[in-house]
Amino acid sequence: MTPSFESQTSSAPARLSDAERDRVLDVLREGAAEGKLSHDTFLRRMELALAARRSDELVVLTADLEQGGNRWTRAVFGAVGRVSEFSVSLRRAWQSERLPKLLFPAPGPYPLRIGRDPANGLRLSHETVSRVHAELLFQAGTWQLRDLGSTNGTCVNGRRVTGVVAVADGDQVSFGRMAFRLANH
Repeated sequence: MTPSFESQTSSAPARLSDAERDRVLDVLREGAAEGKLSHDTFLRRMELALAARRSDELVVLTADLEQGGNRWTRAVFGAVGRVSEFSVSLRRAWQSERLPKLLFPAPGPYPLRIGRDPANGLRLSHETVSRVHAELLFQAGTWQLRDLGSTNGTCVNGRRVTGVVAVADGDQVSFGRMAFRLANH
């Protein structure tokens, strides 16, 4: 007696769908992005996922990455990240309004020197400000701020200045621990 068509197809392994393979590839990418897989492990598992012929071969590749609360964990971390970003933005906006204004001087051929030394155009009497700390210069139609090798640094919008940086109205600048908001008027 010859076997029926039904018995032959039920014993043959089902072909993997593209959706199954894509889901596994997504889990592997996410695992690598979260630091759960090394680069080499990620590449090897991607190769195995693309060469897999059965569903059970795919399950093995992601068994250590998928946990019951994975979606919940991602949602919690995502929410915490968004709240953190919002609080940083709120603090920056709140601080910006509370900072004293530093008015741009009238543009001229000479830079405005900033520091503790009385010979500077802008004298800042604070122990974190160097004697000759920075200079502000109007050049080629833009204001430029240069740190002059200060001990405690010059920052623009929270980033330390190395060399020359273009600045504009509304930027937050700090010389040592003295902070200001640049303003045209």
